[in-house]
Amino acid sequence: MRFVILMGTVSLLADMTYEGGRSIAGPYLALLGASGTVVGFVAGFGEFVSYALRMVFGFVSDKSRQYWLIAFSGYIINLLAIPMLALTDHWPAAAALLIMERVGKGIRNPARDVMLSHATQTMGRGWGFGLHEAMDQTGATLGPLLVAALLYFKKGYHASFAILAVPALLALAALTTCWYLFRHPEELEGTPPELETSGFPTRLWFYLAGVGLLAAGYADFPLIAYHFRKTAHIAEAWIPTLYALAMAVEAVAALGFGRLFDHIGAKTMAIGACLSIFFAPLVFMGHFVLCLVGMMLWGIGMGAQGSVMKAVVAELVSKDHRGAAYGIYNAAYGITWFAGSALIGYLYDRSITGVIVFSMAAQAAAIPIFLGIRDHRKGAV
Repeated sequence: MRFVILMGTVSLLADMTYEGGRSIAGPYLALLGASGTVVGFVAGFGEFVSYALRMVFGFVSDKSRQYWLIAFSGYIINLLAIPMLALTDHWPAAAALLIMERVGKGIRNPARDVMLSHATQTMGRGWGFGLHEAMDQTGATLGPLLVAALLYFKKGYHASFAILAVPALLALAALTTCWYLFRHPEELEGTPPELETSGFPTRLWFYLAGVGLLAAGYADFPLIAYHFRKTAHIAEAWIPTLYALAMAVEAVAALGFGRLFDHIGAKTMAIGACLSIFFAPLVFMGHFVLCLVGMMLWGIGMGAQGSVMKAVVAELVSKDHRGAAYGIYNAAYGITWFAGSALIGYLYDRSITGVIVFSMAAQAAAIPIFLGIRDHRKGAV
């Protein structure tokens, strides 16, 4: 529990930094002259690079066991890219830094998730990952609120990015503290259950198909924010506020879905998808109140993904292959997220209806797959 809370503190401060920056990334790129296609491509390509790197560094984590070295390298890149946006005045430079932030996250995530999987084995993986995700999203709520306050007081985008250097440095300090107290997090795991150890089980690949469909249909927030600014349905200062609300909902949902996972397994993801499927028509066709409800549903879906998806991987794969499994899972998620984001950005410039139909259809197709997943625990699905 101490390890989960300490790493949750790192994630809280880290999310304050990069989610605060991402909450205004779409409007900032629009202000600098980028099109909707560019915003969708940058968001999707950043995720693609991030998740592709997770596959590489997942295998590196398994082979080297240098979890802390990999985590520190990724966090440094991930956290410092956002404050540097305060120095940009052209959209290509801003886009490059936004992608660099995703690169850092791609490097550090597999090592962090493996360390968390060791710590959560005895406390319940759903609850452990849910608690971490809740702390993570608390930071994702505070960061956009801080940015919203600065925009409300007319401090501008550059000052908003610059102030995020404070939580970035605090996150690195918290990470150093966690490393000092827990040099060997793999020792936190008790005796794992017997799982297949020669390669990956078939059910993992089946599960990844559902993950890919869900990722492809999920519109990234920079494009949603771009839509809000372009249509003027949402006042500029309210855009990061709505994002903060979604992050707060995600934090609460992560705790609930995490607890539920420990009782019913991967079926929890199907419940999350049944709720999140309706966010697209609300955020892309509604006015303020409907957009508000849509962002809450978007947050519920993200909460399920953040807490349950990683817990499922840990339950399906043996301890020795877990880093590689997280890498493959993240690569599949990222590739399909990139493909979906690029397509949604393309559709956005041509047909809002097309965006909504594609988003809902992709998420709906994932539901029966999640209902069919069974993990190693007796009776769990």
